[in-house]
Amino acid sequence: MFTFRPLQGALSESTASQSLLELDGGVKVLIDVGWDETFDVETLKELEKQIPTLSLILLTHATINHLGAYAHCCKHFPLFTRIPVYATRPVIDLGRTLTQDLYASTPVAATTISATSLAEVSYAYSQPAPADHHLLLQPPTPDEIARYFSLIQPLKYSQPHQPLPSPFSPPLNGLSITAYNSGHTLGGTIWHIQHGLESIVYAVDWNQARENVFSGAAWLGGGHGGAGGTEVIEGLRKPTALVCSSRTPDAALARSRRDEQLLESIKLCIARGGTVLIPIDSSARVLELAYLMEHAWRAGVAQDNDVFKSTKLYLAGRSVGSTMRNARSMLEWMDDSIVREFEAVAGGTRGGHNGPAGGKGKDAGPFDFKYLRLLERKAQVERVLQLATDDNEPRGRVILATDSSMEWGFSKGVLRAIAGDARNLVVLTEKPSLSVGKPSIARTLWEWWKERKDGVATEQTSGGDTFEQVYAGGRELAVPSSKRQALEGSELGVYQQWLATQRQLQATLHTSGGAALESSADVVDDASETTTESEESETEQQGKALNVSTTLGQASRKKVVLTDEDLGITILFKKKGVYDFDVRGKKGRERMFPTVMRRKRNDEFGELIRPEEYLRAEEREDAEGQDGAQDGNRQEQGLGKKRKFDDVGAVAKGAPGHNKRPPFKRAVSADEPDHATHADGPAGDELDDLEDEEEAVVGPAKLAVTSHTVTVRLRIAFVDFSGLHDKRSLSMLIPLIQPRKLILVAGSAEETLALAADCRKLLSASAADSASSQAIDVFTPAIGATVDASVDTNAWVVRLADPFVKRLKWQNVRGLGIVTVTGLLLPGGDILLHPHPGQQKPPDSTPPDDDDAAAANKRPKLSSSALTTTTTTPLPRQNHNHNHKTPPTLDIVPLALASTVRSAAQPLHVGELRLADLRRAMLGAGHKAEFRGEGTLLIDGCVAVRKSAAGRVEIESVGLWGGAGAGGLGTFYAVRSKIYEGLAVVAGA
Repeated sequence: MFTFRPLQGALSESTASQSLLELDGGVKVLIDVGWDETFDVETLKELEKQIPTLSLILLTHATINHLGAYAHCCKHFPLFTRIPVYATRPVIDLGRTLTQDLYASTPVAATTISATSLAEVSYAYSQPAPADHHLLLQPPTPDEIARYFSLIQPLKYSQPHQPLPSPFSPPLNGLSITAYNSGHTLGGTIWHIQHGLESIVYAVDWNQARENVFSGAAWLGGGHGGAGGTEVIEGLRKPTALVCSSRTPDAALARSRRDEQLLESIKLCIARGGTVLIPIDSSARVLELAYLMEHAWRAGVAQDNDVFKSTKLYLAGRSVGSTMRNARSMLEWMDDSIVREFEAVAGGTRGGHNGPAGGKGKDAGPFDFKYLRLLERKAQVERVLQLATDDNEPRGRVILATDSSMEWGFSKGVLRAIAGDARNLVVLTEKPSLSVGKPSIARTLWEWWKERKDGVATEQTSGGDTFEQVYAGGRELAVPSSKRQALEGSELGVYQQWLATQRQLQATLHTSGGAALESSADVVDDASETTTESEESETEQQGKALNVSTTLGQASRKKVVLTDEDLGITILFKKKGVYDFDVRGKKGRERMFPTVMRRKRNDEFGELIRPEEYLRAEEREDAEGQDGAQDGNRQEQGLGKKRKFDDVGAVAKGAPGHNKRPPFKRAVSADEPDHATHADGPAGDELDDLEDEEEAVVGPAKLAVTSHTVTVRLRIAFVDFSGLHDKRSLSMLIPLIQPRKLILVAGSAEETLALAADCRKLLSASAADSASSQAIDVFTPAIGATVDASVDTNAWVVRLADPFVKRLKWQNVRGLGIVTVTGLLLPGGDILLHPHPGQQKPPDSTPPDDDDAAAANKRPKLSSSALTTTTTTPLPRQNHNHNHKTPPTLDIVPLALASTVRSAAQPLHVGELRLADLRRAMLGAGHKAEFRGEGTLLIDGCVAVRKSAAGRVEIESVGLWGGAGAGGLGTFYAVRSKIYEGLAVVAGA
């Protein structure tokens, strides 16, 4: 059984992606935890209901649309962190930087407390709730985000993995997951899920074409930039169901034409002294655009192009430094051209060149930026915009700023600053999503570009392609601005009551294993001192049996005042000086001495041992003395306080020594090591000294939204850099994949239904050409709709006779038992054997008046005449309710029929050969084995073993009797025998 249910992103303009797969046995797999720019918690309600039944979670891309809600779920849904999560290493690292950038850029991502929850608290305590209901939840801190993403298990491409289930999941029964390259983003994944007879391929947001940084999808074997083949690889061919995204670009351009169109648009703008804004994401497609812009500037400066020499290039985002450092360490996940470029630079550096930061542009690495300047602070972006208006001479600037929706990040502030100048340009690189409610700023600009209401400027590239830039025409655009404000007065009281209610609810329901509800920033009174004990103690509330409402009501006050009667036997450790409690007439826990059960901390090596608990008295005194001395020095020298980079070497007055290391000026992120390589653009300018003056609001806060109306006079251009598959790729690949079921998600209703109609025609024509009678179903489910996409099989239950079971010879292949059976199928309990008219009754047959149990225990001895003359007749209808219905019995074949049945089936080999296992086996047998080329194993230098995409194994030998350690058999026969050992030979009869 296999059912599919989209939770978000189906038949919708929203690009958020969430899908739920339910397999046989109650196994539930959640793929993606996406969100959109609205960050509406109502879209996560259905996901919250499914959390207690989830088995595992898979992530596909490091974008907001695919994992934007992951940190929110880990923070506010207690059981979520106990579910195993799997993704590739780039998705984990880039997703972490993306989430940190999100929560550092906008308070909207923290989400507000629901009005229903606040109304219930206000009604219970007769305190009016705030009218606006914009009280914010505490967002996850950067350390918490790093911890959440460290829980994700990394996987590599093309390596099957059997995941571990969650603690509340049923057994997975051999579930296997395999990640394949999907293109589109770094580490993007096409998931293949194998469970019993179900083979599911989940491919959402993939790209078959190669790009500058990302290689094409691995459908045809070209997962890392290789040429690939003409057939779909074996792991992705003929699945039970193919879940595919229907979102495709309207007009797909070749990579060279697309890049040329973007650069020509930029050059026209900067030639007239304008500023170009390109809104981008901060983790995925930013790598493609940053690489293109950097190398275009390198080529322009090398050709002495005055336009490129006088133009500044910036990349603005709060975590772009971490993103680029991660990209430099993940070159093996990129296209082969990137790897070759890096190897060429590394070879030139070893040969005596000036290194990645020196010399000409060709000596720099793929992501060692010489002209692209990274900006990670708001003050730096404001200074760049100020310089653009203060310069007397027109100087162009190109700013790549987060986010692509322009609802958060630096792109919104840049747009507000440049909107009034007609020389400026905004280049949209993908079609923005449309969520329920007000459209985003990027969506509004895209609608203006599509309408072309105020005129169009048609330009032409050097290659002859035409592109359009649309005039905004002075329209009014509302740009919202959001910030955190500290709670005061009645709002603070309502928030504390709600917080105490939620904490006590978790303690009452014994929700163990979940994360803390709020951080220490919520602590504003003394009542919170007793709340931290709820994580360590499961028996803290051991007093008199109170109902839930009373318990919640008492715990929701600032000062929890409990009487001795309410405390019960817990008074022995709740109050000082109390050493006795009367247990006469008590029941249950009131008769037992209260004991606080501390939860043991375990890691992968067993129980966690804290060395500080085993210190001797003198060692503990020495350690405390050293800590005190360090704290004193830290206070004197001012360590731990914010200071500028010019003050790195400064020490306290009178402190011995000085810093001999000369400081260098450069924008350094918090997690970046201090090194003097200028890999992120030109260094030593005044931007390094700028710091943000705004102080973050710590503690309970509310969301304050203000709107600014700006007049937009700039130009709007659109160049599709979304990196998604087009309809041509889909129409070419689907007949090659040959899915039994096709499920289309991740697209608007119009394009999904249109694509479904095209796919039905395509698949029906393909089925007619192949003379296949099996119809291929195409599903287009809506959000929340369940689709049954199980494999079409018919199963029957039979009983095996004891002599038949004794003759079975099982073979084990990778944990599976395989056996071939040839037997005689006898009718079940509701079928009676009657002799054919004109024939005598078989002498040894079971009498018809015997009991059913006796007939089941006795194995009938049937002669050949009985086999050829008996017919089956069903029992009368009225007797079906009285007789015990037993399944048919499979018995051994009589000797008279054994000779005719033996030649009916041909022997075959069952199993899958892995060249890595064959290499290990040959090395263990004393042979030399090494990989040569792609998919070729060379053994003893004379035997080559290849495995084709269809799974066919080919052995080629140049010498029959050569090879060391052959033991007199020869390398060829040794290899063949090892291959046969890894397969199960299923006999014919």
